[in-house]
Amino acid sequence: MDLGLTDKVAIITGGSEGIGKAAAQRMAQEGARVIIVARRPEVLEQAAQDIRTATEGVVLPLSADVSDPETPQRVVKAALDHFGRIDILVNNAGASIAKPFENVTDEEWEKDFDLKVWGAVRLIRACLPEMRKVGGGRVINVTNLGGRTPGASSMPTSISRAAGIAITKGLSKDLAKDNILVTTVCIGTVKSGQHERRYARMKQTNPSLTMDQFYAQTAKDRGIPLGRVAETEEAGDVIAFLASGRASYLTGIAVNIDGGTSSVV
Repeated sequence: MDLGLTDKVAIITGGSEGIGKAAAQRMAQEGARVIIVARRPEVLEQAAQDIRTATEGVVLPLSADVSDPETPQRVVKAALDHFGRIDILVNNAGASIAKPFENVTDEEWEKDFDLKVWGAVRLIRACLPEMRKVGGGRVINVTNLGGRTPGASSMPTSISRAAGIAITKGLSKDLAKDNILVTTVCIGTVKSGQHERRYARMKQTNPSLTMDQFYAQTAKDRGIPLGRVAETEEAGDVIAFLASGRASYLTGIAVNIDGGTSSVV
């Protein structure tokens, strides 16, 4: 299936690993020109090289902190200087902080919202004029299941992700007249660097533990109906589809990428 992404320009935050990298690779494979944004320059450069090798596509790495208010203008300038347009924005930057409410400090609340909420708001605001110039665009916000059904000891992440879902719905109505479609993917359990680091800690006390065993137990512990943890490519493919011409009548929706885990549709 041709996704209609040839020569489109996509900005993907948190693009150096995991879901962001997988989405960037899929879009590059489909002919999009991709800017991946992340904080660690060495990891970012390696991700860009990996994507180029896998796809022979065009990838521009840009080291930046999304929580910095100056970052959106830097990102937009880089996109216009190199490619002359902006069609797609994927707000994927984030980290998981999950604690009981009374254990979350003011600093942790502020840091989480600066990264996930203010970072997304500022980037969207900076990209909208350029999307209007080319006749429309796509904004995909990467959130998680906790934003829809917060659990115990899930703050501040569940609250900042709920804000991302609400931003998606409200923006979809504001921007429909401009042919700018806004969606969100609510992530369940997906293979990631975060899980790999957890596996490494567990392996110190259980040297015989394999990665496959670790992920199998994780799926069991989390009650995933499909019985396995998602591959990053499975999330990346959904994001690429939502960014594509094939998703031209989808806006204001949330897609669960969770193997059936969520208790809500």
